[in-house]
Amino acid sequence: MNIGEVAEIVQGKLFTKGIDTAIEVRGAFVGDLMSDVLATIKPEAILLTGLNNPQVIRTALIADVSVIILARGKKPSLEMIELANNEGMPLICSPLGLFEMSVRLAENNIVSYEDEFDLSKCA
Repeated sequence: MNIGEVAEIVQGKLFTKGIDTAIEVRGAFVGDLMSDVLATIKPEAILLTGLNNPQVIRTALIADVSVIILARGKKPSLEMIELANNEGMPLICSPLGLFEMSVRLAENNIVSYEDEFDLSKCA
C-alpha cells in the first residue's frame, strides 16, 4: 500500500508539498511518547500519533519513519509543516482517533511495526 492510499483510508490531508505518494508502506506504529518511538519502532513505519509538535518530525527522521499521521484532527503548526517540507517528511492530518485509524489500516493489511517486548519484564 502506498502513502496516497493510506491517506485515503484514514481520511487524511497531506500537508507536505512535493511528496511522492506512491511510496510503499507495510507497517505502522502508534505512540505519543517519542522515547517509545525511538526504542521500539521498526524502520519505514507509518507513525500514528496524537502528539502535535516539531519534535515528532525530528524523532521520525531519526527513527527512519516513512510517514507521520496526526490523529483527532490536530492540525500541524506552521513550524511543523515547514520542518516537514524542509526534511521531505510526509505529514498527514486525520480526523480519526488512533484506535479507528489502527483498525482501518489493519483491515487493509498494514501490520504492526513495533518490536516485540520481553514479557518477563512485566512480572
